[in-house]
Amino acid sequence: MALRDDRRVQSRRGFLKTGAGLLAMTIMPSGLIVGSAWANMPQATDPEVFATLVQMSRDCYPHAQIEDRYYADAVSILDEAARSSAEARTFLEDNVASLDRAASDAHGVRYLEVASEEDRTALLKRIETDPFFQKVRGNLVVGLYNQKELWPVFGYEGASADQGGYIDRGFNDIDWLS
Repeated sequence: MALRDDRRVQSRRGFLKTGAGLLAMTIMPSGLIVGSAWANMPQATDPEVFATLVQMSRDCYPHAQIEDRYYADAVSILDEAARSSAEARTFLEDNVASLDRAASDAHGVRYLEVASEEDRTALLKRIETDPFFQKVRGNLVVGLYNQKELWPVFGYEGASADQGGYIDRGFNDIDWLS
């Protein structure tokens, strides 16, 4: 009877590759990546401000089937505006700091760290008439819902003017609305 040695031999390269990945994961600041990793990171705002804006966006327009990267794409429009205007950057950073203070007063943690969606939504309801909230919400209407990759998720088939309009093509074919 032959004895098998099932121990795996780890190469030096494999060991270093695994170790580097684990090291990167342990030194990455917590709370800066919401959900899945983003394709684009902030260019002007602080990463924590950007992450807070992404979470705020998800809380304003929650869609469980949409990954955070689409919300990050929408927030990147605000970040781009902050890159070209110091006033826009200050506006975002000051208002996120104010939101964090409100969260800290109510829950003892920053907005991004508030665990309950209901608690975060309650914080947003307090500022829903504020220019900051309206700026983020208004940006989402275009920034989130104008992403062509998401149109099928919402049942939108795209423009129809070049195909004769919706009357004769798909006017009543939305099955998820019934």
